Amino acid sequence: MKYKIAFICVHNSCRSQMAEAITRLFASDIFEPYSAGTEVAESINQEAVATIRELYGIDMNATQRPKDVSELPDVDIVVTMGCGVTCPTLYAPYHTDWGLEDPTGKSHDEYIKCARTIENKVMELKADMLDLGEELDNISNVD
Repeated sequence: MKYKIAFICVHNSCRSQMAEAITRLFASDIFEPYSAGTEVAESINQEAVATIRELYGIDMNATQRPKDVSELPDVDIVVTMGCGVTCPTLYAPYHTDWGLEDPTGKSHDEYIKCARTIENKVMELKADMLDLGEELDNISNVD
């Protein structure tokens, strides 16, 4: 079974987009990743695009775009990126907040640090989901 996972942040231009791409690369065997925002930007942050291309060889401009949360399918997992976003209309049995610092406007090294943190968190979440298996339906909130 693949879990539908949504990465949510305000503008859906940086952290959530990176998380969608990284999850597709490292965990598409168990996750079907999406990203969305509550105040959607016109385009993906180009420094985030450059970072993901540099680190993982993925061109997010070719495969992703900013989306509103209303465009998401029903999901199993909601991950907020640390921007205080609440999504009362987005139900999922599993919610967590990763508390990531937004690298927008900071150095390229901060984007790299953010991407590597996301990669580690994706791998941790993948391991957790493999351990939990069918217990996901019984979870209402895990951090």
